[in-house]
Order: sequence, then C-alpha cells, then structure tokens
Amino acid sequence: MPENMGCGLLRRRFLDWWHLEMIIALLFLSPAAECRHHHQQRRSLKGAGVQLDIQDHQAVMNNGILSVSLSVPDGLVTGISYQGIKNLLETKNPENDRGYWDAIWHGPGIDGELDKLQGTSFEIITNDESEVEISFTRTWDASQNNVAPVHIDKRFIMLRDTPGFYTYAIFQRLEGFPGVRMEESRVVFKPRQDLFHYMAVSDDRQRFMPMPEDRLSGQVLDYPEAVLLTRPSNRALRGEVDDKYFYSSENKDNKVHGWVCTDPPVGIWMITPSSEFRIGGPFKQELTSHVGPTMLSTFVSRHYAGEDLDVKFQDGEPWTKVLGPVFVYLNTDTAAENDPSVLWNDAKNKMNQEVASWPYDFVHSIDYMKSDQRGIVRGRLFVRDWFVDERSVPASYAYVGLAMPGAPGSWQRENKGYQFWTQADNDGNFFIKGVRAGTYNLYATVPGRIGDYKYVTDISVIPGSDVELGDLVYKPPRNGATLWEIGVADRTAAEFYVPTPSPMFRVHDFEDEGPNKFREYGLWKRYTDLYPLGDLVYTVGTSDYARDWFYAHVTRSFENGTYGATTWSIVFDLESVNRASYYTLQLALASAQEAELQVRFNDGEAQPPHFTTGIIGSDNAIARHGIHGLYWLFSVRIAGTWLVQGRNIIFLTQAGATSPWRGVMYDYIRLEGPDQYRDPSDAAFKCTSLPSLFSLSISLFLLLFSW
Repeated sequence: MPENMGCGLLRRRFLDWWHLEMIIALLFLSPAAECRHHHQQRRSLKGAGVQLDIQDHQAVMNNGILSVSLSVPDGLVTGISYQGIKNLLETKNPENDRGYWDAIWHGPGIDGELDKLQGTSFEIITNDESEVEISFTRTWDASQNNVAPVHIDKRFIMLRDTPGFYTYAIFQRLEGFPGVRMEESRVVFKPRQDLFHYMAVSDDRQRFMPMPEDRLSGQVLDYPEAVLLTRPSNRALRGEVDDKYFYSSENKDNKVHGWVCTDPPVGIWMITPSSEFRIGGPFKQELTSHVGPTMLSTFVSRHYAGEDLDVKFQDGEPWTKVLGPVFVYLNTDTAAENDPSVLWNDAKNKMNQEVASWPYDFVHSIDYMKSDQRGIVRGRLFVRDWFVDERSVPASYAYVGLAMPGAPGSWQRENKGYQFWTQADNDGNFFIKGVRAGTYNLYATVPGRIGDYKYVTDISVIPGSDVELGDLVYKPPRNGATLWEIGVADRTAAEFYVPTPSPMFRVHDFEDEGPNKFREYGLWKRYTDLYPLGDLVYTVGTSDYARDWFYAHVTRSFENGTYGATTWSIVFDLESVNRASYYTLQLALASAQEAELQVRFNDGEAQPPHFTTGIIGSDNAIARHGIHGLYWLFSVRIAGTWLVQGRNIIFLTQAGATSPWRGVMYDYIRLEGPDQYRDPSDAAFKCTSLPSLFSLSISLFLLLFSW
C-alpha cells in the first residue's frame, strides 16, 4: 500500500472515531448552554509547557493560559495577561504599585517607612516545561544603614496547565545582625479599576463595590479609612459608608477572596491555603480585599491586636521564616456575565484543592519543609468543670493548635514561629497534619468555656512522626459555684446588643445580616444616644444580655467634643454571704483599646478601686468593626466582707476617656460563690495515695526491724 494511502486511511479512521465521539457527546451531555460552559472551562485550562523569557529588565513566565511579567532584578509583578486581556493589573499605576511584597520596619534610619522589598539580584531556580521558579533577592550588609537587617528572597512559581501562579518569600536574619522591629508584612495585587468592580470575600459578603473616585469625592468621617459616599458613580450607593475594615476576616476563614470582571467574565483571586506562616493564631483578624481594587495576603500586622504583634528582634538574634506560598488564581465563565458569584464558587473549589495539596511538593527552597519533613499530632481533648460536668466530657469543636512554647494563651501574641491549628470534632478528636519539624506547645480554646488550655509538656515533631497524645483533659478556671453569668464564653461580644446604626451611616446590606450586623460604621456613637442621662444598669434575673448589654463598653461623648468615663452597674441579690470566705468574678474580655477597667463592689466611689486592669490593649476593634480583638481573662478575688445579704451592685468603670474608641468588649462575666474548689479526680488521687504511702512506711519499718 502506498505510504500516502495508508496515512489517508488512518486519517479517515481518526475522523470517523472523532465524529462518533461527538455524536455520543451530543446524546449524553447536558443542554447546550452547559456544554458551552464546560467547553470554555476545558479551553481555559488547556495550556502548553511553561516558558521563561528573559528580556531587558523583565522576566516573563508563560504557560499558554496566562503570562506574568516581573521586573528584573526588583521582583515586582508588572503585568498579568489572561483571556486576551493584555494586563489585568492597574496600568495607570507605576510598575512598583501593581503587584508587590512589602514590609514596614522600625529601627535606625528606617522608622515606619513602607519597604517594597525590591530585589537587587535575580536567579533562575528551575526552568523546564513543567515548572518555572525564579528568585529575586536582597542581601543585607552592615554598609546599608537605611535597609532592614534582613535577607529577603522573593520567589515566583508557574506550573504547567495551571491558571495562576504562586509566590512566597524567605526572610532570614543571621547571627550578629542588629535589632529591628517588623510591623507589617504582606503581598499586594491591584487589579484594573476599569474592569474589576465585583468583590467577594465570603459567601455572605460579596457585592459590586464603589470606585476609588467615589471615595475621593466623598466625606471623610472619623478616620481616613471611613468615607461617606456623597456623589458615587453608582447612584444606588449614595449615602453608604465605605471602609476597608468591613471586609476583614479571621485567619481561619481568610483563605480566598478577590475580584470579578463581568465583561469579559474574568476573576482574579488571592488563595492562601495555609495559615501556618501567619501570626496570632486562628482568630487573628486581617484585611482581605477592598476598594482600589486591592487584594492582599497579610502575614504580619497590628490589625485587631496592636503593637503586641510587632515582630521584635534583639541585636544578634538569628531567624528564618518562609511566608507562603500563596496562589493567585484566574478563572473565567460566560455565566459570570450575569452572575459574578459563579466565579466565586469556582474559586472556593480551587481553594479547597489547594488546601488539600498543602504542603506543596513543587517548592524548591530548602527552608520550605515538604510532606516528608513534617509530622502529625493527634489526640482527644476533654473538658471537666466540677460545677458543670459530672465527669469529663468531650471538648466538642474546640480549636486545638501547635505554636512556639509559652504560657497558656500565648499563641495569640506569638509572631516569630509557625502555628498549626485544627478544629476538633464533636467527640473532641483532633488531627493536626503537615506540622513542620520542631518543638511546640499544644494549646486549645473550648467553646463555652473560659480560659486557655495548654498541654503540660513540650511536643517534639520530627520528619515522618505521628505523635499520639491520647486523652487530654482541660479544667477551666473556677473557684466556686456559679451564682450568675452574663454572655457566652466564645471570645467575642457577638451575643450582646449590637445597635442599629444612625440613619446617617448606611452600610451595604449583605444576604446574611445577622452574623455581619457588627460590621457597621459608628456603632460606638449609639451608646450616648441610647443612654443619654445615665449609664447602663443590668439587673441579674430580669435583664436580657442580648437586649440590655451594649456590645462595647465605650466612653460617653459630649457636645463640646470631649469624652467622659462610663460606669456600668450589675445589680444582683444574695440570699446569704460567707463573709469569712472569698468569691470570684470571672471577667473575660473580647477586646481592649487603651482601656482601664476598674471594678468596685457596693461602693462606686471606693479609692483605690477593689480591682483594676491597668491600661490594657491596643487592638482598636471598636473602630474597625470587629466583634473581638485579643482575649483577656481576669479572675477577680472578692472578699466576703465586700458583699452583703440582699441587694448588691458591681460597678464597672471604663476610666480612660480621651477618645471615642477607648473601651472594652466583654466576652463573658460570671460570679462564683465562696471558694469550694473540689476536683473529684484529685480527691480520688489523694484517697488512694495516702493508704499506699502508709503501707509503704509499714513495709519499710518491718524490713528494718527484721534486720
């Protein structure tokens, strides 16, 4: 058979099979619109091998799906090309204000300036059809007086057939480096203003956003971040307040957020698959996306915590930490032209895939530990409160985590190491996987129980280890029986009365308003409106904390622009008082901002107060629409002589009164009766131990006597 005839026969057979497949597809696939959707998804994911093109002062990574341009040797992301759009990033911005890493340092010659961590050297780490990884470094030496004493290595990775790219950084200090303080570290991307108008940070917080010029033409309110939109381009937004802090999320939930362009339908998303490199634990709140458009992943910040979270290095202190990788994901779907949430749902699915793939196996830095360099820690946590529980009960849905060794609860202020958290199941079982080799303490916080749990010994994780801790028991603080309680021990003020904001300050209505009700502007102002003549009085047994306990204990504002201290009263009755014993007020705070909380019993003018916290906190959660900041627990001892049979009053005074945001948010308050702590297990131990010691003594006596 002639060669060309054989080729023709093969070609015809191929075409016949192809036509058969097309007929089968038409018979069995869903309707045409869905077919077009799946075809488009397949087309968007079809790429070629990864290529790296080095040009004058520019490196371009391209995998046939998208291309990413970076400045050389700075390591700034200057362009992202996708779906025929030449650049998704804001081209009106200079090249150093589109996509970048940054940090804020404090030290000699670098006090508080924004450092965009621009590299001075460029290196190709790997370059083949399956993957490109490139590095931009900045090496510190003693001659650089105006640069933070930290080596910086920024990495960017592109994989084959992947609609996006990864970025991470290695921060390193060597022995002998001078001291410095890091206030902030993050990676930032700024999509184009003319394209991206729809923003999503969660299922219940997504919307078409105002434009930057709407903020410029608006009225700045009590602080620059909050602007009343007076002349927005979208008239439906007139009268709304815009504030980037409306869109904050806790680390445990801050995994994906971003922007959608509806014409053409394109989404750009920031996916952070792990929080191990973030500071402050699972409840630390951070910014996500906001007007700009801006989207970021933050690793170090003071937000909702204050200066306690600054990373402070002493002279000569060595340190190395890998931040990331995070994933910039791009997607498209024609259905997003009418429903942008389609791309949000796809981004969530991609986020779940990235989480399941963590730790990544394609990262090349030796400082990034892969799966075989990590271990597992597992166990089961119980809780036992002798007044509430007849026996140990499972710590259902407790948050259990590993962090650097410290005191109970120290994890929420820890900022140099790695943290690994999980949520226990209904039976208290926890499984923490992907733990970097190292030494940790195990911590936990249990819903409905005050305080913080810490396992008694350090935990050493080595590569490949599976540490089984068995059954653990947390005994929450308690000295006496509960006489009364206010609130729910959940480390937030969410269960208390969150007022309706002033009609002057309208905020966008989200689908699920309840959980987001505190994300309103000016709620603190409503205290003076609701209590114009006197302060809050709460009567135990009559009042309802969901209705009668204001969510934040703030100052009172006066017409002349000054502020005054406020004193809240808790009124309660006691049938009898043991004047020879002590009572306990368990006072759990969900937030504190430059507050001094003074506590007095039955004498509102007592000097000094019976208890004071001193000046505490700088989390600024009141102004930033957070329902909590850092957690505080005070066990206030009450002499029985301070109480009386019958009517009693506890006076809570927030003494600091120089601004509208000085104050506290309460988490939970409990009055405990006279000291009567009895732990059944401890009592049992003592009962069984004493006879054993006695028997041992008799045995020794008889042995000596026989000699």
